[in-house]
Amino acid sequence: MERRQFSGGMKGKNLRYLNETSQQLASVTRVGFLLLEHFSLPAFTQTLDTLVTANLLRPELFATRTFGCDDGEVISDLGLVIRPDACLDASVLHELDLLVICGGFRTELKASEDFIHLLRSAAEMGVGLAGLWNGSWFLGRAGLLQGYQCAIHPEHRPALAEVSKAAKVTSEPFVIDRDRLTASSPSGAFHMALDWIKSLHGKALVEGIEDILAFEESRYRRIKPTENISVSAPLREVVKLMDANLEEPLELDQLAVYAGRSRRQLERLFKEQLGTTPQRYYMELRVTEARRLLQHTELSQVEVLVACGFVSPSHFSKCYSAYFGYRPSKEKRLVK
Repeated sequence: MERRQFSGGMKGKNLRYLNETSQQLASVTRVGFLLLEHFSLPAFTQTLDTLVTANLLRPELFATRTFGCDDGEVISDLGLVIRPDACLDASVLHELDLLVICGGFRTELKASEDFIHLLRSAAEMGVGLAGLWNGSWFLGRAGLLQGYQCAIHPEHRPALAEVSKAAKVTSEPFVIDRDRLTASSPSGAFHMALDWIKSLHGKALVEGIEDILAFEESRYRRIKPTENISVSAPLREVVKLMDANLEEPLELDQLAVYAGRSRRQLERLFKEQLGTTPQRYYMELRVTEARRLLQHTELSQVEVLVACGFVSPSHFSKCYSAYFGYRPSKEKRLVK
């Protein structure tokens, strides 16, 4: 039996269970991390984690390497010592698509002429440039943020404004402006990386990454349907109604009344904005929640099917298998 495909609104939440391979082989994006002395370890790992997780869902999308300014070890802001893969020099620039300058609260704002020349060479070669925490200062010092919006930790905004008067320094946690990516904090670095991946590979992959990295939260909170700013307010209200009524699913006519729309209008909204029917989207919400309950709770299969509005074990098994390719009894239990 051919497996049913999730609609765009719910596909990302289930991406890691579908064993999908991209129809078109994407080229590998090569990312280098330059670790400066006292760099922010959380900002670095938040960025790296998103790339590694993306590879778990769709193998070999990203290749990563770490670099130092010399051949020695680098001490992070948390005192952990890391030995980078290599020393950054001009010979490796052609092997990179993005170079991330990893700074930190105590990273000294000082750059040698050789380092400045290296950054300018990277820009001339078309390598994208990113700065974490105060990494943006080094891009500004090299004259590579002229006319760009950028983010930097609040402590270092005056210093950046001084060396790069034409840079548009913002108070945002992260900014992606063309081929410059900047983040002012670990959280900003995480969302910067997600936004960048989304621009390269689409929303569904990013939703899948978020689903994995929010694992602990998913134990206790229902997986919410995607908050998509392109979805109109009436449709968003209907989706919230669906999500709040999984155990006893509402009829489409009831949803239409609550939303102040006709049945035909609702069907058109779902088709235009989510690419599916209301009935199918409702089913996808229910099987996705059923998967979460089976994995992260000790509820029996019968309790799960009741909680998600299925009328019988056979109906539940048929619907579950149609989406995931195996019966709910075969689902892995992740609770200890």
